[in-house]
Amino acid sequence: QVQLVESGGGLVQAGGSLRLSCAASGRTFSAYAMGWFRQAPGKEREFVAVIGASGSSTHYGDSVQGRFTISRDNAKNTVYLQMNRLKPEDAAVYYCARSFRSYYFGPNDFTSWGQGTQVTVSS
Repeated sequence: QVQLVESGGGLVQAGGSLRLSCAASGRTFSAYAMGWFRQAPGKEREFVAVIGASGSSTHYGDSVQGRFTISRDNAKNTVYLQMNRLKPEDAAVYYCARSFRSYYFGPNDFTSWGQGTQVTVSS
């Protein structure tokens, strides 16, 4: 059972940046695609970004395209989410998740989840 631990959330002003990290346990990190999702109060969980197992392929949700960048370091069992030009509507709990595939097929691929990290954006 993989464990995922997010960090890096916090309070930032609109227009600012944050970098989230997700550390994974186990020795199979490099075999699976990793993703980020978010959920704001009263809203459904939203897909943010995904990166393939090798790191060569990425895919973003429309609302973050061009502002957020997902990356991974397989030597450190860690996936990152660099968030730039943050907007108040980006405020949410951000979750790291592991897919059961090495590539991205769809949002239902993700079977392991972290506990989340809060991002608050002040206007």
